[in-house]
Amino acid sequence: MTYFGKFGGLFVPETLVEPLKEVKEAYYKAKEDYEFQEQLKFYLEKYAGRPSALYYAKSLSETYDCKIYLKREDLLHTGSHKINTTLGQAILAKTMGKSRIIAETGAGQHGVAAATACALLKLKCIVYMGSEDIERQKLNVLRMKLLGTEVRPVDSGSRTLKDAINEALRDYVANPDSYYMIGSVVGPTPYPEMVRDFQRVIGDETKKQILQLEGRLPDALVACVGGGSNAMGMFYPFKDDLKVKKYGVEAYGAASLCRGSVGVLHGAKTRVLQDGDGQIAPTQSIAAGLDYPAVGPEHAFFQEIGLAEYCSVGDSEALEGFRILSEREGIIPALESSHAVAYALELTKSMKPDDIVVINLSGRGDKDVAELAGILK
Repeated sequence: MTYFGKFGGLFVPETLVEPLKEVKEAYYKAKEDYEFQEQLKFYLEKYAGRPSALYYAKSLSETYDCKIYLKREDLLHTGSHKINTTLGQAILAKTMGKSRIIAETGAGQHGVAAATACALLKLKCIVYMGSEDIERQKLNVLRMKLLGTEVRPVDSGSRTLKDAINEALRDYVANPDSYYMIGSVVGPTPYPEMVRDFQRVIGDETKKQILQLEGRLPDALVACVGGGSNAMGMFYPFKDDLKVKKYGVEAYGAASLCRGSVGVLHGAKTRVLQDGDGQIAPTQSIAAGLDYPAVGPEHAFFQEIGLAEYCSVGDSEALEGFRILSEREGIIPALESSHAVAYALELTKSMKPDDIVVINLSGRGDKDVAELAGILK
């Protein structure tokens, strides 16, 4: 099993030990398989639209007096970085002979990306989604259904992402011959490592692009963190570049790295929001994709060894980031990404005119506009 320092591992019912071992073995084989890698490369480039642009935000840069770049994952097919891992995992499931896919979603972006990849590769897809998130992400629910996916509402607990994962895991226990397509760098071995590897294309491209544009690496990288896949995808290729500061931005009401403690949730040891008895604490965020009481174990490790810094941003600050980027650059970001935008703009106050900050714009905001109609006036 895989650990990142003391974090990670395999804390699952015995029923899932062998299926997860099978997934790990298949993935390690796929990493070295030329045909698999070429197929994934083809779909990422010709279907998803990679490489995504690294865009110089001129208006923001002039206003905040430093060089601000946006890594435009919002321009990818389905509107977020999630397509990077769903294509990889769908191809992997196909090579394993799996035909039934289980997934979970919060903001709906992973659900849409999973539904898309499954439609493409002719796989049956079932997505679990909290009924609270279904209500605030109606557009993505419709998109999943149009793609032929069954969306199963979850009414237990807080009816958000945590509970959707709980139900997806229960399905996996009952149907271990299925393939569980986890959407972030969370969960038991091998998912944190595997999803990170599929998402590192973000950071690999960013490094190449910024060297071409500026002739040097950035001073700072900023990305939002819920489970943490877009942030880990951005940070990991820069892990040995210690002069590049890495900032992960959580939602204030779901800040497991900022205010959590070590615990086990959804099959891995990580940092969790919990009470003194180990019961999972309630969370709150305007961004459904960040409304999760834990974080990927590799992020907990990065924090512990000082490889990245983690902070939190409240709803009102995120909304201001959403408004500023929309008005100044004509780009409507996802509420999740708006947390990264808000923190990055605050960060610029301590930066010099030639300093470079790259914000990972992990998703577009179409899905959030209807919900915000009564808030943003």
